[in-house]
Amino acid sequence: MSEEQHFTAEELAAYNGQARKSVFIAYKGRVIDVTGSKLWLNGLHMMRHHAGKDLTDEFKDAPHNVDVLDRYIQVGILKKEEITASDKRKIPRFLAWIFNRYPLLKRHPHPFIVHFPIVLMVLSPLFTALYLITDTRAFELTSFHCLACGLLFTLAAIPSGLLTWWVNYSAHFFKPVIIKIILSPIMFSVGLIVFIWRLKHPLILEHISSLVFLYLFLLFLLAPLVLTIGWFGAEMTFPIHKD
Repeated sequence: MSEEQHFTAEELAAYNGQARKSVFIAYKGRVIDVTGSKLWLNGLHMMRHHAGKDLTDEFKDAPHNVDVLDRYIQVGILKKEEITASDKRKIPRFLAWIFNRYPLLKRHPHPFIVHFPIVLMVLSPLFTALYLITDTRAFELTSFHCLACGLLFTLAAIPSGLLTWWVNYSAHFFKPVIIKIILSPIMFSVGLIVFIWRLKHPLILEHISSLVFLYLFLLFLLAPLVLTIGWFGAEMTFPIHKD
């Protein structure tokens, strides 16, 4: 194949990585063969970008610079008349206005915010476990404070996650998104129940009863819930590809 082969958009679309086909993408007129990249298996990159397309407009949201493309062979060029913004992701006007007014939000706060509820929702049952082992009251109080902060950060993480899903993934439903959308409100609801319960009964763990076991079950349920949500969030950002 000649390096200067000219591709139309229709011809480029044939190299979408499906059915064992080669994986080509275009960037600013350059048609690049990324077949050898594990991050482009089956023509899908980061569960968001599809091969066989001009990705010039999408590349600006990538966490890396254009130098990564130099690792791969340019196999041709995309015909100038075919380089259009027809595939450019469109977002609502009010979001475009917000991003233009506050450019920092273009980075989307979710990847930063989400770490807090993950850590805090794990620490809360952990400190309660330490209290049960040592009978040190400070551990139980710290658990309660972690839970309160975790709920507050969850209130910020959920809408920011929906924003990132909308802007970065065009609100497309796929497995990690569906799981996160289902489990996130469940986790928040469970945490809120435990928080209110503990707020009304500060000494709930002082006397063992069937209700105490239910309270502890709900509290310790927070850890696997938030870790599962975090796992699938990480899968969206750092997908694991099997050879």
